Amino acid sequence: MTRTVAEKRADFRALHTSGCFVLPNPWDVGSARYLASLGFKAIATTSSGFAWSTGRADNGVERAIILGHLRAMVDATDLPINADFENGFGADPAAVAQSVGLAVDTGVAGLSIEDSTGDPAAPLLPIDVAVARLEAARHAIDERGGDTMLTGRAENFFVGVPDLDDTLARLAAYAAAGADCLYAPGIQTREQIEAVVSVVAPKPVNVLVGVTSAFTLHDLAALGVRRVSVGGGLARAAWGGFMRAAQGLANGRFDGFEGAAAGAQLNALFGGDA
Repeated sequence: MTRTVAEKRADFRALHTSGCFVLPNPWDVGSARYLASLGFKAIATTSSGFAWSTGRADNGVERAIILGHLRAMVDATDLPINADFENGFGADPAAVAQSVGLAVDTGVAGLSIEDSTGDPAAPLLPIDVAVARLEAARHAIDERGGDTMLTGRAENFFVGVPDLDDTLARLAAYAAAGADCLYAPGIQTREQIEAVVSVVAPKPVNVLVGVTSAFTLHDLAALGVRRVSVGGGLARAAWGGFMRAAQGLANGRFDGFEGAAAGAQLNALFGGDA
């Protein structure tokens, strides 16, 4: 790698100052290097994509393994890496601060903290609790120089509580608590996106587009969105191709390899790192 962590972090922050960029989500070193070869300016981890690659469900991987994954991804390319850091791996603000400090030490350029609980009966943390956790994350980042971007996530639409007013209240509170970027995965309509952009302005907003969408990047930029991530979308696309081919084999067919990447192409891509 030829670029320092500080340079990567400065570049990542600069990407959020104007325009709109795609922040694709690889799930391993190989997919990260391929995305880098396409000219993307930054990439982000995906908790779901990585978990599936280890044979676990999303949010089922322990902190130590996630931290090792972050180090590997940071070392994989010269691109800034944003970490999907789930709920901060801490039951209370102090524990979140410790975990965030460890994540920052891996060299990531940014990280996000969710406000979901994993409990279907009460899927969202109370706003004051979520704010305290974000403030702890902000403090941990600031103790280490403050150049790592912090994204605050309102998980309403992901956990079955599609209350836009509550989402907006949460994002406004997270912005005030020190989040540099705001994110409400699951919002889909023009009205929802415009409302989110407006309530946290001038701070940048991330929008998730993990399925086929009528929006173009130009459309989202016109709505004031600064970055667009795909979550586990690329991993699911890869799994879809693998599953179709494997199911064909299980049924005695060999027609599932159409469209597969050529081995020579992959060897050429990765040969310099062999």
